[in-house]
Amino acid sequence: MAQTDLKQEVLNVLDNSMVGTLATVVENKPHSRYMTFFNDELTLYTPTSSETHKADEIEKNPNVHVLLGYEGKGFGDSYVEVEGRVEISKEESLKKKLWNDEMKRWFKGPDDPDLIILKIHPSQYRLMNKNGEEPKVLDL
Repeated sequence: MAQTDLKQEVLNVLDNSMVGTLATVVENKPHSRYMTFFNDELTLYTPTSSETHKADEIEKNPNVHVLLGYEGKGFGDSYVEVEGRVEISKEESLKKKLWNDEMKRWFKGPDDPDLIILKIHPSQYRLMNKNGEEPKVLDL
């Protein structure tokens, strides 16, 4: 598969999958949790509070692993594994761009000082389980 075709396949999964797992590193061990993700091309974003364990974990070690795309329908469901590094952003324009009413459960609004955006800079995507095919790797 050509890299441009692979990139499009990865983008298809990202564009159709918002909920996945984010794994951080705590004392050399993975710590995973479900998160909501947004993407701009191959860059991933997820909102969180500056007062969470994950923010502390990322400050100590910015390496993360993300799983997105499995729909639970069975063998053949495509998903992606993402390796990357996180940058913690307090950029107001980014918070406003990603804001939605579902976030009102945790934040007062896009101007809430506790709201931060985790910006994930991927180093590699692996397209997994596409109709039982071997994984395909997109290095960035």
